[in-house]
Amino acid sequence: MEVTLMETQKQATMTLSAKENEFAEKLFHAYQSHQPLKEADWKDVVTDEQTAYRVQKRLTELKEEAVGGYKVSLTSKQTQDMFDSDSPLYGAQVESHFVQSPVTLHRSSLMEPLAEVEMLFTAKEPLSSHDSLEDLLKKTKVAPAVEVPDSRFSDWFPSLSKYMVMADAAVGGFVVYGQEVEASQLFDSVEALANVKCQLFHNGKKLKDGASSEVLGNPLNSLQWLVKKLEDQGQPLQAGQRVSSGTFLLPESLTDGEWKATFDQGLGAVFLNVSKD
Repeated sequence: MEVTLMETQKQATMTLSAKENEFAEKLFHAYQSHQPLKEADWKDVVTDEQTAYRVQKRLTELKEEAVGGYKVSLTSKQTQDMFDSDSPLYGAQVESHFVQSPVTLHRSSLMEPLAEVEMLFTAKEPLSSHDSLEDLLKKTKVAPAVEVPDSRFSDWFPSLSKYMVMADAAVGGFVVYGQEVEASQLFDSVEALANVKCQLFHNGKKLKDGASSEVLGNPLNSLQWLVKKLEDQGQPLQAGQRVSSGTFLLPESLTDGEWKATFDQGLGAVFLNVSKD
């Protein structure tokens, strides 16, 4: 009887209200049409984490495409402060929005995109909340990445509320990743992942330097947070799924032209062109 009651309560938390379902459908329409929503029209629909993730789950279902992985957002104090949060959040990303470098993204497929420099993990086997950081190092591949946040709302950065960000799949756009290698072969310790430096360039001009320590002190901490969060929600991270773990630097507006992110520690580089066509 107790198990049945728990299942009933869990099911109740995943049942959308009519307004939440309408919101998810409007987000999906914006995702397809690139016609942005106004936050003011929906500000009272998602007012807590549970509701926001419920809408995100429905939005993901409407895309009718396998989840290729996740992005983790708000992994530095600076970005958490921007969105009035004290913890990270995540967004599910469909398979087709993880793309291999070098790649061209067309302006017509974007709305108001940004560029973030990140470390990407790929699970070689299912990951568990019981995994230590050392376990996660052994169970993953790693790659350099440029994540392209993009929202279904107009004028979204940095004013969009964190619950709207959650509902909108953590403002997921595309994740462009470089060569994947065994994490434990490239890094001989957990601590080594906290000491990766990067540089971001646009049309040959250096814009910013960044560091992996900005990602919860170590990108593996971000991965561990996500694994536990997903498991708590009954959707464990599966083998083959990718995780863009959080930005090394404050984002830049993704304008047209050639973008490059370079990483030390042998991680490599990512090349991305944004075309007007």
